[in-house]
Amino acid sequence: MDSSSIPQLLLYLLSLFSLIHTSSSVSGSNQFCDAGIGYGESSCGISSSVTSKLLIKGGTVVNAHRKEVADVYVEDGIIVAVKPNIRVGDDVTMLDATGKFVMPGGIDPHTHLAFGFMDTETVDDFFTGQAAALAGGTTMHIDFVIPIDGSLTAGFEAYEKKAKKACMDYGFHIAITKWDETVSREMEVIVKEKGINSFKFFMAYKGALMINDELLLEGLKKCKSLGALAMVHAENGDAVYEGQKRMIELGITGPEGHALSRPAVLEGEATSRAIRLAAFVNTPLYVVHVMSIDAMEEIAKARKAGQRVIGEPVVSGLVLDESWLWHPDFETASKYVMSPPIRARGHDKALQAALSRGALQVRHYYSPFNQLKLLNCVALCLLVSEIREAISFQT
Repeated sequence: MDSSSIPQLLLYLLSLFSLIHTSSSVSGSNQFCDAGIGYGESSCGISSSVTSKLLIKGGTVVNAHRKEVADVYVEDGIIVAVKPNIRVGDDVTMLDATGKFVMPGGIDPHTHLAFGFMDTETVDDFFTGQAAALAGGTTMHIDFVIPIDGSLTAGFEAYEKKAKKACMDYGFHIAITKWDETVSREMEVIVKEKGINSFKFFMAYKGALMINDELLLEGLKKCKSLGALAMVHAENGDAVYEGQKRMIELGITGPEGHALSRPAVLEGEATSRAIRLAAFVNTPLYVVHVMSIDAMEEIAKARKAGQRVIGEPVVSGLVLDESWLWHPDFETASKYVMSPPIRARGHDKALQAALSRGALQVRHYYSPFNQLKLLNCVALCLLVSEIREAISFQT
């Protein structure tokens, strides 16, 4: 199969069929009912004496190891059996999946719901974002807790409140935005008492979320001691800051300036540095939103050498190129701003090929900002906090 067709095929398969997912969240279930989207009486708060039993019959079941025509029998939201010609009683709800793909629910490992970032906020909360995910076949996601004034505990408690609207399974990563003994102790509590074992470090966003190499090393060592997974947003934040100032001097303040200020070489350099520091500490590393050949090649080289590195591409990076950032209409161009930025043509095909051969491993990414808010959010178009006052966009 041509590697360029892989993303489209995966999206097509996910859209064909998704297993019905039961949730323990009462508030989320009530919102479904208020919207008239209940599945059966019991899902909308009406008690039922009938056990929830479901047979998905005759579909093509797709698992990691193979695909086969089979039935899927579910009791109380748990898959009990997967095999051909399952016989059941009259008390079982039956769905005919003939001619359809039956796939395990997708897990999105990188989302930002109800996420406040530099004067704006993502438009989907833990109900609307999850409802959309369920409709598309994703039945679990892992969101990022952002600390409050550096406090992991305060950030976690805030996200617990946000997640009360949840209508499907979810988990958390936690970002590390500063380093001291308090943060180190909080990491231990988060892992041992809250069950969260992945922490993200930002090598970009100078003056906001970025940490330096010394603090990254401390964080990597702590992750190793806790058996936790270290994650990095890999861009050289100091060089990006210089690139941003250069764009200001040249008067390039549109969306195209975002990509020009943070070229692929800076993503590749930071990815290489993070990989080498993780090797020095001897701990696994997860590189989020890989957008360039430069970063992908560093990950592929490390994996070939036996290092435990995971590379996560983004759908937009797999199927788009930076030409959209140069669109003459500002509103259109601004829709394609993200960090790291969408790259020049050729990077997309290379990332597709890397994903198909296993050099990159997982795909995400959901962080939906409102277009009108984006037009007024300088940070998302070009600069981090300490220089954003120097720019004025005409919206």
